[in-house]
Amino acid sequence: MHSVVITGASAGIGYQVALHLAREQGCRVLAIARRAEALEALAEEAAGGSGELWTLPLDLVGFDEATLSARVGARMERVDVLINNAGALVHRPFAELTDEDWRRMLDVNLLAPVRLIRALLPLLGGGHVLNVSSMGGVAGSAKFGGLAAYSTSKGALNTLTECLAEELKDDDVRVNCVALGAVQTEMLAAAFPGFEAPITAEEMGPRLAWFALHGRQVCNGKILSWAVTTP
Repeated sequence: MHSVVITGASAGIGYQVALHLAREQGCRVLAIARRAEALEALAEEAAGGSGELWTLPLDLVGFDEATLSARVGARMERVDVLINNAGALVHRPFAELTDEDWRRMLDVNLLAPVRLIRALLPLLGGGHVLNVSSMGGVAGSAKFGGLAAYSTSKGALNTLTECLAEELKDDDVRVNCVALGAVQTEMLAAAFPGFEAPITAEEMGPRLAWFALHGRQVCNGKILSWAVTTP
């Protein structure tokens, strides 16, 4: 039974990935997010599946790493998969972005994964870290106005993936990144009202779950672009 820790599990892609892993793939899943009520709904929906799921309401900005490590270690002897899925998005013209906007993007989209990996590294030997990024952070991809802070933070997450894949290989920790195109989620709808993405969170969830479990067998340090549009 794989042991999985996933962030951003209260809605959208993270919710669907956690649900699929616990209900269909027989995994032991620790689902982390800020919204306790949404996590409770996830736990109820996952109940009765082939695996097990428990929840941890947590703000990923400023959490105590030692406490998190101890809490996860009390439940799991090892972490087979860490999915850094939680993200934040600000859609605002560059000239209107504040320092606080930039800090928020970097805190959630980059520093939270940094601190989670650092906190759980003692449990990750032989495991897989999967960072969920965006096509906006991929060099050479189409860029959109109003996403400078968001795309910059995701580009940094992509580079972190490549660096850690090299640095952690002697510990048998493999690190990959999936850069997603538009997926229909609450976050996307709030940022781009009226826009309809070509794929739903329900459709993406099982696909991302599969790669989280099996991707380390074929990839390390890779930024994989998952999008149905080009460039």
